[in-house]
Amino acid sequence: MARFGGDAVSVRVVPRSVALSGGFVVVIVAAGVATLTTGDYSIPAGDVVRALLGRADGGTDFVVNTLRLPRLVTGLLVGAALALSGAIFQSVSENVLGSPDILGFTTGSATGAVIVLLVLRGDATQATLGALVGGVATGAAVYLLAYRRGLAGTRLVLVGIATAALLNAVNSYLITRATLADAVTAQVWLIGSLNSRGWEQVRPLAVALVVLVPIGVYQGRRLAYLELGTDTAKALGVDVERCRLTLVVVAAALAATATAAAGPVGFVALTAPPLARWLTAAPSPPLVPTALVGAALVTVSDLAAQRLFAPTQLPVGVATAGIGGAYLAVLLVRQRRSA
Repeated sequence: MARFGGDAVSVRVVPRSVALSGGFVVVIVAAGVATLTTGDYSIPAGDVVRALLGRADGGTDFVVNTLRLPRLVTGLLVGAALALSGAIFQSVSENVLGSPDILGFTTGSATGAVIVLLVLRGDATQATLGALVGGVATGAAVYLLAYRRGLAGTRLVLVGIATAALLNAVNSYLITRATLADAVTAQVWLIGSLNSRGWEQVRPLAVALVVLVPIGVYQGRRLAYLELGTDTAKALGVDVERCRLTLVVVAAALAATATAAAGPVGFVALTAPPLARWLTAAPSPPLVPTALVGAALVTVSDLAAQRLFAPTQLPVGVATAGIGGAYLAVLLVRQRRSA
């Protein structure tokens, strides 16, 4: 570990975290190259570069810049947002299950989108807005219900699980009352998919991350103190409740914007933070490596979903669910052995 800077600004550099981040950047670049060059219409890497520079023919430019690149960028941003949200929630709740998909935040976003699609008869753009509103509203409701003279992690998890179960019931009811075509549309969205994603999904997601990530990283320096317990954090000078509220708002907004862009891509927020912490051996959540792990997880999963079952393209949520299920199984085995 090395420190750089003067008295006013101090930057800590952990070689293991830097090496891990570099490794996942390589994974992301490799997956990105494979995504842009392979598929039903294979494109040489040189033509992809020319398309990115605006010098390719019309057909290549359309495939690269209109079909494949927005999908790739959306997956990167969604993975990073969900991973950061999961890291914050797991640290605040002091529970490895404290991720936005377990706590009901992504389910709330899904409920907002389903209401727009099936009840209000809105289009895809309006469903995105509904997902954002639903996620934020669910986050506010869970926080208020869990707050009792402070925010206890166990209570937050229990309230979130109950809220997720209730919202899942609402989603199921709405789908059973819809027509077959509308039900299929809603169900595909509920799985989580990057199919047909364009720049209209990338722009608001990128703006949200530009605003939220710096706040989360700045407040994330206090996550290690929060994990020591409320009393210890207060003794170290941390305004615990205000810090927790800020972090919960940031994490809920990250989960809501990611879900609004791609649907509820499951288990990324659950698996990426523990994996990053295990690989870096960090005592507190390493937010930058965590974001890279999440981005790599979604990008590689989407590439596998596209190519392994071609010509059928599975939603990315199917692939991440398989990874998440395996992680939960490993977690249960470890808990059993430790008990």
